[in-house]
Amino acid sequence: MRRVPGDRRFWLGIGISVFFVALLVRSVDGHELLRAFRGIHAGYVVAAVAVTLLSYLVRALRWKYLLSPLGETRFANLCSATLIGYMANNLLPARLGEFIRAWVLARREEMEPGSVFATLVLDRLTDGFTVLLFLLATLFTLQLPAGSEAIGQGLVIGGYMMLGLYAVVVVALVLLKRKTAASLRFLERLLRPFPARLAERVIPLVGSFLGGVRISPRPREWWAVGSTSVAIWVLAVIPVDLVLRAFGFSFPFAVSLFILVLLVFAVMVPASPGYVGTYHAACVYGLLAFGVPRETALSAAIVIHGINYVPVIAVGIAFLWREGLSLKALRCSGPLPGAGTPSGGK
Repeated sequence: MRRVPGDRRFWLGIGISVFFVALLVRSVDGHELLRAFRGIHAGYVVAAVAVTLLSYLVRALRWKYLLSPLGETRFANLCSATLIGYMANNLLPARLGEFIRAWVLARREEMEPGSVFATLVLDRLTDGFTVLLFLLATLFTLQLPAGSEAIGQGLVIGGYMMLGLYAVVVVALVLLKRKTAASLRFLERLLRPFPARLAERVIPLVGSFLGGVRISPRPREWWAVGSTSVAIWVLAVIPVDLVLRAFGFSFPFAVSLFILVLLVFAVMVPASPGYVGTYHAACVYGLLAFGVPRETALSAAIVIHGINYVPVIAVGIAFLWREGLSLKALRCSGPLPGAGTPSGGK
């Protein structure tokens, strides 16, 4: 997880975050912002935090179903790895938490990290297609205010782009899975100009990854993955709705769904760890379309962001301590720590 000084992607993300933060605060009245914060109904915020943490437990449950072709896994280990991974995603650049999440579980369950990471690719694909379903529901159920037609068109274009991206990934995985031996031979030829040590590490890792791309043959588990995916994203919408109520708004549930879809698109934009700026901008401009004052919209965006990031960071660090690990150790590891035989045990 070592960041190379001058990493262009890192500094690009920082620059984009700074730009959006400056854009959001340049015309905000500080007194009105504080007044909006003082008017929050705390009970709604507490409920939103509880629902957010519950969503991570459901994520761990869905992961258990995706891992079932590789073997049985303990739910406690799945929860620990999930929360540590999301904590790392919030603190480290380039979504490195996905690798950490795979490594932590592989370490605890004595599994191949590459195979475990493959299930997280399936996990993300499942998320993507569920979000597309929610986007479709938003477009059919939400009447955008007059003058917001461009936002609706942007959502449609973004949806097509997401669908195209995920379709390409699915096709690539199917082809690689069916032609695993040929794919590994091709990769070996590509790596010949490089030191032999690189090939010795990368090829087994890729083979382990492709071996982990498995779909359970049992329809019951397909339904379990689908139902938990819907539950995860419903539990992601509810905190947005609760925060809006905490600020005194009683919008239809479809408005919260709309804000969530905007937030999903926002986290795809390169930004600093935690998506500072881009996340807030998506929330603010979405709420402005429904007549929410700028200061209230920004304060709501800050609270929604905090609910989605602060609790998981706190709980993730607690689990990290329980595992006997540290953030420094994670940052100093390779791209996929423990690519060989995992240490530790059940």
